[in-house]
Amino acid sequence: MRSPRPAVRTGEDRPVAAVDWPLWSTTARLVVTDPDVLDPAFGLVCAHLDAVDRACNRFRGDSEISRLTGHRGRAVEISSLFAEYLRAALAVAEATGGDVDPTVGAVLVGLGYDRDYPLIAGADISETAAPVQFTVIRRADWSTIVLTEGTVTVPDGTLLDLGATAKAFAADRCAALVAREFGCGVLVALGGDIATAGPAPENGWQIEVSDGPAEPSCRIRLPGGAAVATSSTLRRQWFHGDRLVHHIVDPRTGVAADPVWRTVSVAAGSCLVANAASTASIVRGRDALGRLRRSGLPARVVDRDRRISMLGNWPAGPEGE
Repeated sequence: MRSPRPAVRTGEDRPVAAVDWPLWSTTARLVVTDPDVLDPAFGLVCAHLDAVDRACNRFRGDSEISRLTGHRGRAVEISSLFAEYLRAALAVAEATGGDVDPTVGAVLVGLGYDRDYPLIAGADISETAAPVQFTVIRRADWSTIVLTEGTVTVPDGTLLDLGATAKAFAADRCAALVAREFGCGVLVALGGDIATAGPAPENGWQIEVSDGPAEPSCRIRLPGGAAVATSSTLRRQWFHGDRLVHHIVDPRTGVAADPVWRTVSVAAGSCLVANAASTASIVRGRDALGRLRRSGLPARVVDRDRRISMLGNWPAGPEGE
């Protein structure tokens, strides 16, 4: 959906133009350093995101990911785009030691996350959720997925969910597509997943990291080609019976991760890498700090009492904390 009023800003550096639109229960934003290419760049981004939605959206009955559930452990032909996004999810699962696992779809459905988030926010899911339409035979994990050049085999009873990686990977892909096609600087933000490509504005990409008006905020400056991702236990919450749960689950326990952290933000060379680290940190709880330090990735974590820790030379600008 196109915003009817794109914003163009000029200043000491080159002008930038931006457009915002609703997408996947969040807000998407495209910013380019050449205002003349905003419209065709927006069309390019929307075309790719539409294709991702048709392939990876488990809330669509006609998506590729949804159609996998009826094949009972048999190999299924898939598109090259779906294979690319699933391959990224499996790479993240391996890199995080299974802390971010695309086989948690059945767990999320069991918690009530079986439809777009606006349809479940504020509802008592234990009473309103539709029954799961398949039988879980055993708890599979990412290593049981067999992905070849043109097919995928998913164990019977396993429901995939690419929500932990697809948005970040899409931000990377869209930023790269626009930079390559138009030769300008570009920023693509899909909710808390932000990727850049091409030459940055003179003062870098100025980004405010915050999870809401009442939450601690920080302004950072990213160079061209850098990315930042924020994972949160505050967004996408709902009641499951008398328990308030959120959308980041621990694959090993099958329940929503303990909200030790309100938010975790990580900067990296790609949004996929940044988001993998931020999401895994939510799952790891207190153990995340040591892992983040050893990774060397710049990170900012806000605990449940709003105390802030900054690690790995977090790129805070002059207006940061």
